[in-house]
Amino acid sequence: MKRRDFISLSSMAAATGLVAGFSSCNSNNQKDTTTTNSLKPITADVVPITVAEREARIAKAQRLLTENKIDALLLDAGTALYYFTGISWWPSERTMVALIFANGVVNYICPAFEEARLREQLSIGKEVYAWQEDESPYQLIATALKESGTPFGTIAIEEKTRFFICNGLQKEAPQLKFVSGDVVTIPCRIIKSPTELKLMQKANDITLAAIKHGAGQLKEGMSQEALSSIIMEAQTQLGGSADFALCLFGTSSAFPHGYSQPQVLKKGDIVLMDCGCTIEGYNSDITRTIVFGNEPTKRQLAIWNLEKEAQAAGFAAAKLGSSCEAVDAAARKVITAAGFGPGYKLPGLPHRTGHGIGMDGHEWGNMVKGNKELLQPGMCFSIEPNISIIGEFGVRLEDCVYMTEDGPKWFSQPSKSIYEPFA
Repeated sequence: MKRRDFISLSSMAAATGLVAGFSSCNSNNQKDTTTTNSLKPITADVVPITVAEREARIAKAQRLLTENKIDALLLDAGTALYYFTGISWWPSERTMVALIFANGVVNYICPAFEEARLREQLSIGKEVYAWQEDESPYQLIATALKESGTPFGTIAIEEKTRFFICNGLQKEAPQLKFVSGDVVTIPCRIIKSPTELKLMQKANDITLAAIKHGAGQLKEGMSQEALSSIIMEAQTQLGGSADFALCLFGTSSAFPHGYSQPQVLKKGDIVLMDCGCTIEGYNSDITRTIVFGNEPTKRQLAIWNLEKEAQAAGFAAAKLGSSCEAVDAAARKVITAAGFGPGYKLPGLPHRTGHGIGMDGHEWGNMVKGNKELLQPGMCFSIEPNISIIGEFGVRLEDCVYMTEDGPKWFSQPSKSIYEPFA
């Protein structure tokens, strides 16, 4: 391969208009004057999920309940409750749940002193069973089920419902059969609507811009935590709800989720930035890996290029009707063919190639061996075949895709090269 001149990341960053340039790694030692104060929100065009769309979700859930001969779906406070009803509720020790009935109604069981606050958020359903502090919420859930009629005698429990709620209800209504709600919630949530895709696109736009900004603030001697704070603040300034910014330097980049030893940035270090935010509850997840200050070593360049090849192979394998595991197999094959692994062994790719994403940062639809689920339009997932070499460094390139009738589309364009990390 013909050796190319090192293109400093400071020149790239200046060209984006997002950052003025690096200080320590700028060949001209140009002073960095860019701060997050120069970043402006890019969310003016965001359109939230409408009540009509939530009603359509509930209608689909009710159809699935009927098909599976289930009377109702119980939702604890959390993502699924927000997905179906638009209600955001902190999961305290005081039980507040929703019941979506197959026969067309949505009821709520709520602490009595919180009823007014709940009703303020209601846009779907209006029946609230309120329990006093000295009363049993599980008895009220059982009452609501009885009053609605339960011809099948079967209740679906959403997967993140806490045990004490399930246990309490089982004791109050031992005659009922309790089953997993996955047959209802997964088919609903795994397929994203056009509105959901637009929200996820905006979240990805924000995160990519924030990572670019963070790369422009790199300085010799800075900590991983300092870079993380810069990127988190940038995501906020750009209009997102900052969720995370995992920043790893040097040898710590070999650990996919980092490790406890503090690191300070040195010239020639690998810098791995894995970041995400939310827009209206919808997540982004992007990782970029660069080299700070110096031209990459032959080893760094070779591993980075191998990672790039593996990510492209995963994308090429993401065809409609193909299995989720085929994406993992294609990416992993590139890495193992280069002498890493085999399988999930280190050095190499120690985790799945990708995860589903949506209202939760990690959802169903994992790109992993054994997952034979077929790819459909509307499914969203990451492609991130991380290469970890303990004692040296790690390289991860992560971008998320959404499936269309024409195949996969990127939410964020992958890095072109180690010299052009932001396409």
